[in-house]
Amino acid sequence: MKVCPLVLLLWITAVNALELVDEAYPSIETLACAARSAGTARVEKKRITDITHELRSDLPSFGGEFPLTDAVKLVRGMRRDKEICNFSELKMIVHSGTHVDAPGHFINEFYEAGYDVNGLDLEILVGPVLIVDVSKEEGHITEQVLQKLKIPRGVERVIFKTANTPRRLMYKPEFDTSYVGFTKEGAEWLVTNTDIKLVGIDYLSVAIWEDLTGPHEAFLSRKLIIVEALKLDEVDAGLSTLYCLPLRLIKAEGGPARCILIS
Repeated sequence: MKVCPLVLLLWITAVNALELVDEAYPSIETLACAARSAGTARVEKKRITDITHELRSDLPSFGGEFPLTDAVKLVRGMRRDKEICNFSELKMIVHSGTHVDAPGHFINEFYEAGYDVNGLDLEILVGPVLIVDVSKEEGHITEQVLQKLKIPRGVERVIFKTANTPRRLMYKPEFDTSYVGFTKEGAEWLVTNTDIKLVGIDYLSVAIWEDLTGPHEAFLSRKLIIVEALKLDEVDAGLSTLYCLPLRLIKAEGGPARCILIS
């Protein structure tokens, strides 16, 4: 029996079309089979570590001036006010808890030029990060301390775990001026001798209490992103991937951020 070429072509086209439909809309049986196959494959488990402090009412505030006792306040309540839903407001200083500093924090020219939190580069806020442990060092983060670390060129993000963490300063309501921070010389050495674009630390200021301006200016004049008050209790020295996402606050020189490490 002879088959008309046109009929054969139509039949082949129809079969191919059905195969494409099967690929685009796989059956439940096909999906189940794929899931079983994936389950037998070796999957490398990732560890997610939240390095953000909860916005607790007893969280210390910088200088002790702006406590978080009433940061979250219920404006309308279902039980209290017989409303159809609960409705709260958030009111706090932008440098509260785990937060970022934008260049306009200490450089007024940048502030007036619009270098705010909303404009911070996500390419810097997300990516590989080097975590260094200087918690056993006596004193602040100085040029001498940094020279011993030998941070290699090419590293763009670094987080410092200092004595602030074992001292649990972020769990004490009172602001502690004896926290560990950068000296001006230490900050200047870091920006001059490394490729760092983001620096993180485990208390409310990257700069020492005795000189708040010098270290901040050294970092922010180069438009480095500063992340302060990180929760590093369960973090060890080494390499990880940082995801630090601040709120998109326009005209704000700082802002709260949710930061996590994935390793």
